Parts: sequence; structure tokens; C-alpha cells
Amino acid sequence: MLRKYRHWKRKRAINKVKPGDGHPLKEYRWWEIFTRSVFYMRIVEEDIENVYAVNVDYFNEDETTELYLNGKHHATSNLPATFPVADGYIEVATTTFGLKRMHYVTADGTEQQLAPHPRSMEGLRMKFDQRFPGISKLIGIAAIIILLVSLVLGLPQLVALISQIDFISDRFGTFESPIVLSDWLNMTLVVGGTLAALERAITLRSHWLIDMETWWDD
Repeated sequence: MLRKYRHWKRKRAINKVKPGDGHPLKEYRWWEIFTRSVFYMRIVEEDIENVYAVNVDYFNEDETTELYLNGKHHATSNLPATFPVADGYIEVATTTFGLKRMHYVTADGTEQQLAPHPRSMEGLRMKFDQRFPGISKLIGIAAIIILLVSLVLGLPQLVALISQIDFISDRFGTFESPIVLSDWLNMTLVVGGTLAALERAITLRSHWLIDMETWWDD
């Protein structure tokens, strides 16, 4: 059943793919670090090495992503996207804070993450991880702890707030949160959670429980 669902979901995503118009991939500029990401994948097809590039504009109102082949616009699709390529697919998905998936998936199910542009936020974060693996690991662990703490402390308050909406309270009653934090503590949780979620996004890490925003992103 799960395999059939995944097959249906992939087929549905592929149906959203539209052919490209051949325009060239724009050069990545340093000021686009917070607004755009580009990832690359080299795939050998019939003894010819082709370079695929995925361009993601985070402020694109159409919520689309573009696939380039050897520097030329090859296809476009709404997010989340699944682009058919040689012997597999390139899958792209985003969250509120950035990317959660940028992988080449072969026909046998093997996955490989695409390489980020070296000047992009993801590329710079990867360089930091390579140069300072110990510190990088600690930052990753800290992000998980912050998000889990935010989830435990913030979710009951959020449920209590939602339960006060007339439509809900009239039917289900109200919920009183056992945890009530001051405004400045809640703001600290929001800021810390945002930074932690950003760290998870630029390292393309995502878990349905830890990264709460993925509950509604899809």
C-alpha cells in the first residue's frame, strides 16, 4: 500500500513538470544568499556527462523550481517537484525556512544529495562543516534541542490559543495550557526556534517531529 502511494505521489509530481524554454542559468550573486539556492548534479548518460542544475527562488510567488541541463533551462515545476532524469529522478522540496530535500533518486532507490553552489548559504555551511566538523556537529545538536524544547513548551500554549476561537470553543470547549511563559520567554523561543529551523534547512535535515513546520508544508 505504501509503495503504491509513493508511486502515485511521484507520478502526480511528474505530471506537473513543464518543458523549459532554453534560457541560460543566471550567474549566482553573493547578494542572493538569502533568496536563492542552486544545486548541481553530474549524471553520465550514454557515456556523456551532463550537468543538471536546480534553481530555487525562495521569493517566487508561483512557488516553482527550475531544472537546467548543461546551463540551459530544461524544465520547470511547482514545488514539491520531481524531475525525471537519466536512470531516476531529482526530487526537490522546501519548508518555511528553506530546503528539506534536494536529492537524485535512482531507479533502485539509491539517493544522493545534489551539491550546493559554493557561494550559497548551503554551500558555505557545507564548507564550515568540512573545516570545523566538531563545532558543526555541536551546532546541529543544539538546533535539535532548541526545536524540541520549543515544541514541548510552545505547543500546549498554541493549542490553548487556538481553542479560544469561537468556532472551536463552542464545539470542543477550551484548553488550558499547563505551561504559561512570559512574553519575552516566548519571543526567545520564537527567535531561537527560527534560527534552529534555518540551521536544519541549510543542512537539508528534516524530521516530521523535530521540524514542526513540515506538518503543514506539504
